Amino acid sequence: MATATMEDFEALLAESFELHMPDEGSVVRGKVLAIDNGQALIDIGFKMEGRVEIKEFQRPGEKEIGVGDEVEVYLDRVENAKGEAVLSRDKARREEAWDRLEDAASQKEARVEGQIFGRVKGGFTVDLGGAVAFLPGSQVDVRPVRDITPLMGVPQPFQILKMDRRRGNIVVSRRAVLEESRAEQRAEVVARLTEGDTVDGVVKNITDYGAFVDLGGVDGLLHVTDMAWRRVNHPSEIVNIGETVKVQVVKINKETHRISLGMKQLQADPWEGVEVKYPAGMKLMGRVTNITDYGAFVELEPGVEGLVHVSEMSWTKKNVHPGKIVSTSQEVEVMVLDVDPVKRRVSLGLKQCLRNPWELFAENFPAGTHVEGEVKNITEFGLFIGLEGEIDGMVHLSDLDWDRPGEQALAEYQKGDIVQAVVLDVDIEKERISLGVKQLGEDSFQTTAGGIKRGEIVTVEVTKIEDGGIEVEYEGMKAFIRRSDLARDRGDQRPERFNVGDKVDARVTNIDKNARRLGLSIKAREIAEEREAVEQFGSSDSGASLGDILGAALKTRED
Repeated sequence: MATATMEDFEALLAESFELHMPDEGSVVRGKVLAIDNGQALIDIGFKMEGRVEIKEFQRPGEKEIGVGDEVEVYLDRVENAKGEAVLSRDKARREEAWDRLEDAASQKEARVEGQIFGRVKGGFTVDLGGAVAFLPGSQVDVRPVRDITPLMGVPQPFQILKMDRRRGNIVVSRRAVLEESRAEQRAEVVARLTEGDTVDGVVKNITDYGAFVDLGGVDGLLHVTDMAWRRVNHPSEIVNIGETVKVQVVKINKETHRISLGMKQLQADPWEGVEVKYPAGMKLMGRVTNITDYGAFVELEPGVEGLVHVSEMSWTKKNVHPGKIVSTSQEVEVMVLDVDPVKRRVSLGLKQCLRNPWELFAENFPAGTHVEGEVKNITEFGLFIGLEGEIDGMVHLSDLDWDRPGEQALAEYQKGDIVQAVVLDVDIEKERISLGVKQLGEDSFQTTAGGIKRGEIVTVEVTKIEDGGIEVEYEGMKAFIRRSDLARDRGDQRPERFNVGDKVDARVTNIDKNARRLGLSIKAREIAEEREAVEQFGSSDSGASLGDILGAALKTRED
């Protein structure tokens, strides 16, 4: 051992030095030797010194450093151009923070304290005691926060969602912490509440469908339909944010901790005794609160509304949207048609407060009265004419003209024509008015046929020759004599033996006033004349021939 050389000693010294020499990128302890120009000179041993900005030590919760204090710093490099060690307090804190955070995560204690100190795209930065974490905007609170300024720089707990030391990434959530604490608080509050309780709460938020009320750590939903017995268009009509309201606990879901609240339940139910207050047939004034495709809702009193169905709005406007008849907030007179207190329904009528226009028309224009109106529509079966009271009357094809077919007479009319007519009938129940145009003048057939009797012989003029017979005219009336009625003898039953313009005597066999037709027969006339001649001048049984009898009869007629 005494023979050990100097080289051996140096080797042992170097080995000892390497065993204790701190590695670059590690945290070491040092002693503050001096403070000068905002920097602290720190001795970390092994004849190595370095400088650290004083501001790196000026962190909340850390005391001011002084000469002689021992501190932990991060050894970035062993030596720089000045021969000094490159030290950092910030990096030392970061390493400490990562160790602490990893330890917390490994022990399932991922809730740590930090401070929000900056904004970045999509969220915020959080100082977790030296380590910087990312706080997504959606994880700040259980509800969107418009202004995060009051939360910045305030020590508060965060939940670690994800961390990767190699990449230096940490993602935290403040919302998770709030939800957990809120869940505990909610369970406690819900356990104290019972359905039917009356409690005070503060309106925290208002939506289109209701308002959220804070009951002291747990929110309940006050739905718009439970705010008042009357129709509420928007919750802001009843409550304001920050307002303290008295509500009743309507329903509690113990599993989901959802609480339904009501305000109207604390007020008297206006539907109690409604059937007595509003009997069927009663007329009263109301205000239109809402208009739909199928009718209009009318408020009779706060909390009690009735529906005027579209079919009960107007006597005459059948296919019109209710908004064309009434408007929102309009005061209208209605009649109660039916009340169902169980279903909380009141059926109202608007048209029942006005006279039935068909009844009024029947009083003012009884059957036989002459009226005038504009042609509103033309159909294949007649004309529709606008009449007094915004109602229509119909002229059927058969009532347009006495002599011409209805289709032919209809072709002469156009929409907008002013037409005079006679009231034929008014059916109030079916809401129908029958009119006639031809009734304005006399029926030529009735006038002419009125002076003719069945069996009478008339002289007619041939107007047309057809295979089946001949068409004739008698004082303006058309008639048709069939082939079989053209003569007694079959050989003379030939239409071609007649000419247009010939005067022919025929016997009236029928007068059909409904069909407006005369039944004529030459054959019947000849048979009647033959019978008359036989009765007057004898018979063939007495020895006279038929030719003699007819000859005598004809001679008598000529004389």
